[in-house]
Amino acid sequence: MAAAALHERPGTTWQGDGRHDVGSAAGLRTSAGAPGRADLETLPEAGGPAPRPLRVRLAAFVVTLGGLLFGYDTGVIAGALPYMARGPEAGGLGLTPATEGLVTSSLLVGAAFGALLSGRVSDRHGRRRTLLVLAVIFLVGALGSALAPDLAVMVAARVVLGLAVGGASATVPVYLAELAPKESRGSFVAVDQLMIVTGQLLAYTVNAVLANTLDSPHTWRYMLVIASVPAVALWVGVHVVPETSRWYAAGARYGEALTTLRRTRPAGHDSVGEVLEMAEVAARESATRRLGRPDLRAPWIRRLMVVGIGVAVIQQVSGVNTIMYYAPTLLEITGLATDAALTATIANGVVSVLAAVLGLHIVRRLRRRAMLLAGQGGILVSLVALSVTFGAVIQPALDVGAVPPAAASYLVLGFMLLFLLFQQAALSPVTWVMLSEIFPLRMRGLGIGIAVFMQWIVNAAISFSFPVLVAAAGGAVTFLVFALVNVGAIVFSWRMIPETSGLSLEEVEGEFRRSA
Repeated sequence: MAAAALHERPGTTWQGDGRHDVGSAAGLRTSAGAPGRADLETLPEAGGPAPRPLRVRLAAFVVTLGGLLFGYDTGVIAGALPYMARGPEAGGLGLTPATEGLVTSSLLVGAAFGALLSGRVSDRHGRRRTLLVLAVIFLVGALGSALAPDLAVMVAARVVLGLAVGGASATVPVYLAELAPKESRGSFVAVDQLMIVTGQLLAYTVNAVLANTLDSPHTWRYMLVIASVPAVALWVGVHVVPETSRWYAAGARYGEALTTLRRTRPAGHDSVGEVLEMAEVAARESATRRLGRPDLRAPWIRRLMVVGIGVAVIQQVSGVNTIMYYAPTLLEITGLATDAALTATIANGVVSVLAAVLGLHIVRRLRRRAMLLAGQGGILVSLVALSVTFGAVIQPALDVGAVPPAAASYLVLGFMLLFLLFQQAALSPVTWVMLSEIFPLRMRGLGIGIAVFMQWIVNAAISFSFPVLVAAAGGAVTFLVFALVNVGAIVFSWRMIPETSGLSLEEVEGEFRRSA
């Protein structure tokens, strides 16, 4: 690709003929030639004074504010919907089950296209610049949804907000995977999942606090506008983190790649050797054209795309976001009042955060594929239990016009928590880790963008149809359908998804090529 469009400042670009050129990047092009160790060791960046160190954990925290916003903006709707369903005279938007699904899914449609577009943008302009733009979109979407006067404006604002959510879901894992050493890559990428569920817990807590302390018809607007605060924090924080070394290497900017590695690796680390590995892959990729339709005929790329899309979709067909978005609505069906349902939903957020912390430790010790299958098995058990509870306890009471027994609410909440334990401790961390590591450098941004696009499309379809399906068929049938779909997802995982634990990003690419 043209290096001129990629440079943020003067750097060192490899020319492919045994020379380096230090200075302006204007007009330079990435070559198919790759430098040797001796070439890199003579770069000023390799032998100069140690650059100002940057704690990798701090950089990861700053970048995963995008995950926090992802979690807050997807979780806050659970508390806002009951208020938005009220009539305009009571400060709401008069939502029906169908328009509730529309408001919820509109963000997810925007997220699908945000994920798809951000892949190309981050490949061309860098992960860091992409995150800066996403922070601004987060702010605009949050303010627009909080101030929306009617349904049409709300849907439009949620689509804009979705562009940022989808962009963050595709860009943050790639940044973390490219920043982290390979031995701790899994736990670093899993931090993003922790921040997502922390954002959801924050949303549930804010919802409950506002619901119990404010007596205002516009309580839901306060819930939505709070998302603007972390958006500003993300924009400020990204200014102090570097671009990833692998993105620099993809543009043959090996001097800047070395500088980033020396800032983010411990003393004594062979940064030159790591850049050499990146340079060899970048040179091989730059010798070939970009991914196009003819490439899809290659068996290894076809398998790669099937696996990537499959991993992304599996996370959604579990039904996790029906619980994250509609938990208060489901608990209201069991007989809880709105305020009590919002307060009980905090338990979902707490368990999600604790499970995500557990997932950080598990992903370091268990192989990816085993962790994925274990999570899917626990989710299947939880879905069957929810279906039985609705069918045997809740629906019979509703059919005769009675309030379900109080124990039914606690059973439903308990099985939701069991579901979230397996989802957030196993399935979700593995999803984002594998998506960040299976695609080769030449198509990493595009590949994860396509996979996450499909993930959000499935999420939108499920989120739109769920309240309508529950209203028409009841909770028992709805959760039974999800259980049957997850049986198919388990079969897919068992037969199609490979193991990627313990491999560098370059070695993962090699394994896919060899397996095909």
